Amino acid sequence: MSKSTTVLCPVCDQPLVLSTEPRRSLHCPDGHRFDAARQGYFNFLTGRGTNFIEDTGPMVNAREDFQNQGHYAPLAKELSASIAGHHSESKLEVLDAGAGTGYYLGEMIASAYATEIDALALDISRYAMRRAAKLPHTLAMVWDVWRRLPSADQSRDVVLNCFAPHNPAEFHRVLRENGVCLVVTAAQDHLQEIRESLGMLGIAENKEVSLIEKFRAAGLRHQQSTNLTYAMDLQTIDLFNLAFMGPAGHHLSPEDLRAKTESLGAQRVNASFGVHIFVREG
Repeated sequence: MSKSTTVLCPVCDQPLVLSTEPRRSLHCPDGHRFDAARQGYFNFLTGRGTNFIEDTGPMVNAREDFQNQGHYAPLAKELSASIAGHHSESKLEVLDAGAGTGYYLGEMIASAYATEIDALALDISRYAMRRAAKLPHTLAMVWDVWRRLPSADQSRDVVLNCFAPHNPAEFHRVLRENGVCLVVTAAQDHLQEIRESLGMLGIAENKEVSLIEKFRAAGLRHQQSTNLTYAMDLQTIDLFNLAFMGPAGHHLSPEDLRAKTESLGAQRVNASFGVHIFVREG
């Protein structure tokens, strides 16, 4: 069985066809073929490489464990409501750039009004894409979101970009004229109680201003921003997962981090996000 897609071949930029027999694969008219890994995802970076380091298996495990506790569920609910408020048609095509485990994408799919959904999840981490590949209606691909995105021009109703690198020129290219781009950033006071003590990375000042300017230059107009802030009651295992699942996990020692979280004990921590909505211009 074969099905046409709006996913583009990373070699020649032609549309790919999804086949399920004799095994799940994507192929283009020029004969370039990509077989799905045993875990269901496609690796478009094979033989190409990247300058960036993927999140490791333990980092992704920590993220999945933290998300499964529901600590970021209010953010997922806010994103789903934002999409519902901007898109009410029966068909929904989404691209999640920097999807991670696919947590936010999965929550959005579960709550969507649309009866026909086509989702493309992109992340540099193979371990993250193993999780995202389990989502319904989703093709999960290992890809560097700084590069040209493997999706056709004006092929997506929604672009999600949660705590991930921004590529606004490409977001503009793949969005339809009435499409919406949702970007999530950490606010200045996000995790302020524990960031320094657990060796987590700092948050740049004036982040929202620079984000809006960057997206405007790429033809994406800022429509609105919502600040979402709430308290989280975290146990020591939650603190460990929270610190280890992010960028700091690349340089933190798990043993040292566990010792620090045990020393801190349970904490009430502030979660603070900016949810920014951009629409396509031109």
